[in-house]
Amino acid sequence: MTTEIISPDLKTVLRRLKLSRMLDTLPERLVVARQQKLAYQDFLLVALGDEASRREALGVTLRVQRAHLDPAMHLEAWDATAKVTFDQTLLNELTSLRFLEAHAHVTIVGQVGVGKTFLAHALGHIACRRGYTVLALRADAMLKTLKHARLDNSYEAELRKLLAVDLLIVDDFALDTMDATESRDMYEILTERHRAGSVIVTSNRGPDEWLATFADPVRAQSAIDRFTNNAYDLVIEGESYRPRLKPTRTQPHGAS
Repeated sequence: MTTEIISPDLKTVLRRLKLSRMLDTLPERLVVARQQKLAYQDFLLVALGDEASRREALGVTLRVQRAHLDPAMHLEAWDATAKVTFDQTLLNELTSLRFLEAHAHVTIVGQVGVGKTFLAHALGHIACRRGYTVLALRADAMLKTLKHARLDNSYEAELRKLLAVDLLIVDDFALDTMDATESRDMYEILTERHRAGSVIVTSNRGPDEWLATFADPVRAQSAIDRFTNNAYDLVIEGESYRPRLKPTRTQPHGAS
C-alpha cells in the first residue's frame, strides 16, 4: 500500500503541523475507515492515536538514552531461575513506583555480581516508560565529574543535572573511601534530594557501613540518617548473576 492516495495538500498540512510521520500509517487507516465506514471522529481518533503512540514510544527511547540505562537490563529480561534471593514482595512494591511518587529512596545491597545494578536499571526503565526523568551513574564517575567541574566553573550546572531528575541511580556507592571534596558533594546530593526527589543506591556495603567511607563524619551522619530513614532496603543474596549476562556464540545453521 502506498501514500499515493494521500493528496499533496494533505501532505503539506501534515508537514506544517509536524505530523508528517502520520503518512506512514494514514493510507492503511483510510482504507480500513472506508471498509468499516467509520464516523469522521472515530477515524480521527484512530489516526491521531497512531501518532500519539509513536511519540510516546519515541519519548521513552529518548528518556532511556539520556538516563544512560543499560538497554538489556529491564525487568522482563531478568532470569527468574537465578540462584539469588530477595524480598519479591518489596520488589513488586518498588515496580509500582509509589516510592518515586512519595520522593522516597531505595538501597539495593548485596555482594558483587548478584544483580544489584540490573534491578536498579530495571526500575529506571519502568520510570522512563511512565514519563519520569532518570539518570544512572556510577558513584566514582559521578564524583569525578563534579570534582573536574570545579576547575571550569561548571560545578553548579553539573550539580543541577543530578538534582533535577525525578530518579537518580547511584551505582556501586561506598566502594572506596571518599576524600573531603567527594564527601561534601555526596552530602549535597543526598541532602538536596531529601523529600525532593528519589535516589536508588546500589552498594556492596549496607548503610551502616557508609559512614566510614566519608571524610567528614558529622556531615555524613546527617546525610545518611536522612537518606536511610526515607528509604526502602532491598537485600540480595546468592550466587553471581553475571554469568547469565555473558554473550553466547550463536551456533551456525545446521551445526550440532
